[in-house]
Amino acid sequence: MIRTPRLVTISRRAALGILAGAAAATGIAGNALAQTNPAPAGAPDPENTLVMTLASGKVLIRLRPDIAPGHVARIKELTRQGFYDGVVFHRVIPGFMAQTGDPTGTGRGGSGKKLKAELSNTPFRRGTVGMARSSDLDSGDSQFFICYDRAGHLDGSYTVWGEVIEGMDLVDRIAPGEPPRRPDRIEKMQVLADAAPK
Repeated sequence: MIRTPRLVTISRRAALGILAGAAAATGIAGNALAQTNPAPAGAPDPENTLVMTLASGKVLIRLRPDIAPGHVARIKELTRQGFYDGVVFHRVIPGFMAQTGDPTGTGRGGSGKKLKAELSNTPFRRGTVGMARSSDLDSGDSQFFICYDRAGHLDGSYTVWGEVIEGMDLVDRIAPGEPPRRPDRIEKMQVLADAAPK
């Protein structure tokens, strides 16, 4: 088995140091950034929405092929292969993010296919789904994270490929830790189009 370097979003020290500043940045500037990624009106697009089932319920993730087409295509491919079913949240930092997508649960695994970064000006805020990577910009694979709060230090440096549109309260309840003592897991992940009754 090929061992890869542990994929990380940012160091714990950097995360804790920036969270305090993030609260102060959620005024006018924070509101202006948030408006660049408005919530969609009407029903979700079944082909570009993921249903992530946790033990506590279902989380809906709106995919963003408009800003990260390569990542969205790969995430959907892995989802349809059942790759994420049963995978744990191996790194969960309250107030920052919950990370998953490693089938080994160690933070070092992946699918074996690296993705070229697709950076955008879309801000990292509560509910944003981004691609985890190592120090190499183009090392994203299968691991991803969901932000608990505004994380401006990630803007423009990590690929945004989705946003939680329903069930963020369930994400809030994912067991914390690096790794958690009793980690929560993705029971099943599906593209909404595949989950809908035929």
